[in-house]
Amino acid sequence: MMKKLAALALLLSTAAQAHVTLETTSAASGSYYKAVLKVGHGCAGSPTTGISVELPEGAQLARPMPKAGWQVQVSKSAVKPFDNHGSVVKEDVSRISWTGGNLPGDFYDEFVFQTRIAAQPGKLYFKVTQQCAQGSNNWVEIPADGQDAHSLKFPAAVLQVTEPGQAHQH
Repeated sequence: MMKKLAALALLLSTAAQAHVTLETTSAASGSYYKAVLKVGHGCAGSPTTGISVELPEGAQLARPMPKAGWQVQVSKSAVKPFDNHGSVVKEDVSRISWTGGNLPGDFYDEFVFQTRIAAQPGKLYFKVTQQCAQGSNNWVEIPADGQDAHSLKFPAAVLQVTEPGQAHQH
């Protein structure tokens, strides 16, 4: 009986880790943050062929890391103007997409970008679309106030923004 319970616990913990998540789940307001999106599986066994992340308001000046075997595309949109070291920014990255790769359904990989966290303390949600050879997973669900995020089938990756730190780092 204990072996069955241990196997069930392992299965459930593996399923809980199956979502697209952020490796580091907190960052200070005003800091530069290296976002590592962890992709732990394909779409019902189908290989992942594309990952696209929507940058929320409060994530500024995003820069993707190139990934061997994948093409990277950056989309920009008009934003509420903000200062970047004396320059006014009126258009900023709103989406980063990695396409053309082939991540088998039973393999793991990471997709990386850097961004400045300008949001106030609280939660910042990064909506991710996982395109597969057959189908897709839209990790875009945001919990309602008081709702447990674990109850969502396709939760967006979440970053806990904390109070500003003492140091200004790049």
